[in-house]
Amino acid sequence: MDVKKKILLVEDDIALAGVYRTRLEMEGFDVKEVHNGEEALSTAVDYRPDLILLDAMMPKISGFDVLDILKNTPETMNITVVMLTALSQPKDKERAESLGVDDYLVKSQVVIGDVVERIKHHLGLDQ
Repeated sequence: MDVKKKILLVEDDIALAGVYRTRLEMEGFDVKEVHNGEEALSTAVDYRPDLILLDAMMPKISGFDVLDILKNTPETMNITVVMLTALSQPKDKERAESLGVDDYLVKSQVVIGDVVERIKHHLGLDQ
């Protein structure tokens, strides 16, 4: 039995987070859900996820700041980060890429199945 891949889901919309968590668990992932940037940072270090699905627009610490901190912290710098955001401007995507994001998905342009597919791709599970 393979060990489940761990996903840290960072989304301040509780309803949407629940939908994603349910779907990811159905797909066989171990999912931990948090709702703000501060929790994301502390949980990333403790939980050691294989991948972080990160919202950009959050209270307190934005997803961009979370990404920046994750990629500059030795314990978390190698974790794959996929941003899932409402921000569709090229400048936002460029900012995320400059901070080292692994993938950038715009909520209005993807359905949950697309997101699951991208996650599997990044974790090498899409063979």
